[in-house]
Amino acid sequence: MNLLKATSLSHTFDYPLFHNIALELDAQESMAIIGVSGSGKSTLMHILSSMLIPNEGSVELFGRNIYDLSEKELVQLRRYDLGLIYQSHYLFKGFSGYENLEVAALMANQTIDNTLLVSLGIDTVCHQKVTELSGGQQQRVSIARVLSKKPRLIFADEPTGNLDHTTAQEVMNIFFDYLKKQDAGMILVTHDEALALQCDYVYQMHDGVLTKVK
Repeated sequence: MNLLKATSLSHTFDYPLFHNIALELDAQESMAIIGVSGSGKSTLMHILSSMLIPNEGSVELFGRNIYDLSEKELVQLRRYDLGLIYQSHYLFKGFSGYENLEVAALMANQTIDNTLLVSLGIDTVCHQKVTELSGGQQQRVSIARVLSKKPRLIFADEPTGNLDHTTAQEVMNIFFDYLKKQDAGMILVTHDEALALQCDYVYQMHDGVLTKVK
């Protein structure tokens, strides 16, 4: 099943950022985008995830052109089908980690998977206030919050940036297992080429051109 199809994407700010990019991703597949800071990786991620409209080109998610959708349909798409993970965790600081998970699960009509919390190593700490958690624990709560939604397509921008190597690898294994179990897909932006190469496809952004390297 095709989850994402991007055609002829081009974008410019005060300068040309990238041009004529085409990508496709099917269910149970993962794709990594690498490149130096400022090369346009995160901007491309925002376009693919419906958060930014490109100057040129089109994006189809689950067979539908997202620019043909109403604002209500876009909200529904983001709420139920898309999962966005950033290096900054964006948790509600007045809540506990678990309360953050409850809010996400409730909004997506899902339940919290306690085995996920165990696999992420946060089952014994997630009832603490967010401000009492370490940076790595906060990031893992953020990852659990997104996966608790059961999204069909994950967009992960440096999701392991605050984690040590061992924990980062464990998180990647959780992602790959999730893709298989949920028939989902993932697009990963990362500076870590070792993690990127574990994905099915790897692209490098350089001088406005996206080149397939795997």
